[in-house]
Amino acid sequence: MRTLIVCVAVLIISIATHAQQRHSTKNADTLAFIRSKRMSDADLEKKKQGTFLTALPDVSSDPVTGFGVGVRSNIYWNGTRDDPRFAYTPYLAKLKVNAAYYTSNARELVLSFDMPYFKATRWRYKADLKAQQNPANLYFGSAEHTLEPLRLPSTPASGATYSRFDEYDKARKTLRSEQANEAPQVTDALSNRFMETEFMLNLKADRALGKGKWRILGGYEIQHLSYRTFEGTEAEAIDPSTGQTIKAPNGTSLLQRDFQQGRVYGVNGGWVSLLQTALIFDTRDFEPDPTKGHYFEIANEFSNPAIGSGFSFDKLFVQGRIYKKIPVGKRTVLAGRVAFGNIFGSKAPFFEFQDQWSPDGSINALGGKQSLRGYRANRFLARSLWFSNFEVRARIAETSFLKQHFSFAIAPFFDAGTVRDKWQHLSLGNIRYAAGGGLRIGWNQSTIISLDYGMSKEDNLFFFGLGQAF
Repeated sequence: MRTLIVCVAVLIISIATHAQQRHSTKNADTLAFIRSKRMSDADLEKKKQGTFLTALPDVSSDPVTGFGVGVRSNIYWNGTRDDPRFAYTPYLAKLKVNAAYYTSNARELVLSFDMPYFKATRWRYKADLKAQQNPANLYFGSAEHTLEPLRLPSTPASGATYSRFDEYDKARKTLRSEQANEAPQVTDALSNRFMETEFMLNLKADRALGKGKWRILGGYEIQHLSYRTFEGTEAEAIDPSTGQTIKAPNGTSLLQRDFQQGRVYGVNGGWVSLLQTALIFDTRDFEPDPTKGHYFEIANEFSNPAIGSGFSFDKLFVQGRIYKKIPVGKRTVLAGRVAFGNIFGSKAPFFEFQDQWSPDGSINALGGKQSLRGYRANRFLARSLWFSNFEVRARIAETSFLKQHFSFAIAPFFDAGTVRDKWQHLSLGNIRYAAGGGLRIGWNQSTIISLDYGMSKEDNLFFFGLGQAF
């Protein structure tokens, strides 16, 4: 596996270097189809030439994953100003490299390569390779009832609920008596968590149509997934008689309970093979951080034993976004998104409920930094969902340091969404809301460092990541 990863990385870098060097004025006429995507004069003036690296350290600590160190980095090939593509593409090529290792043996390696308008043609190519083991995934259920207040996995449907996550977390840790196949005294501290081990390869290509505003995409993805929950694992607990923090074995997880009762499928993991298709309308002027334009897509993933998959389902995702510069300050952008998703197939695996596939980047739904900030990742899951996001991205300062350009923007936001067991039941009722504010740090324009603080009636959360939320 390590040799394969090294070979893929070397091949990607070789292709990107060749593509950067191979440009000439004869390509100018062939680029007429992307004239509408020209960057603004102000952004174009600051765009960095050549090849460069942006990288951030990743240091974290978690009761399950342990202490971890890693790096999140992007390598860009931007070309030079005399390249006819320079003003119309975010980069000639980009290689994302994320790597992390934790003391619990959790680990992550992600390689993601993107080359828009390859050799000044209408084709765009993307390749993703992932190998990870993550014991910090969250599961609160995968049906419409997740919209109800939080309830302990060990509590019956008529039992106590919690309106705030901190109250719920304290209740999870409090020692309780055994249920079937448990130790005499257990905690539920890890009962909403599970470990996922994933190996994934994804290849995609899209082609611009007509004047370049429309694109069609085709792709293929193959994954091998395995899962483990934390029954019997020593975890943090609270002794109700003394109030002291102790260690105790974890009880039966919510995911295992749902699996045993036939509510979910796929807990045993296996091979997943996917055919991906999409129709895209895109007029954004600069993909990593647009100031104007629209983005619309209809995206589909099809999985079936006929293409080598262990599961049969079909996922549909539709989203529309708008970016509009408003006359406040030097660079203030109003950004909005509305999205809808549905999973077809009576035995679709539970893990497919936890993200919506998009050619522009998959989205954890519903909850977390990409969809409903102010709620935990995957807090609300069901077969169907809709959500919306609105932000005002107002640039407040810019500076250059060590030949690197940095910009700083504030971003107040508002998110809303809901889930249903059937798409026919989607409505404006029973909606969950979140609001907050963020800071956006642009590093050489293409790398956006996002820091968001989201608030909801259930929780207050801080999110850190690379890239805009949408």
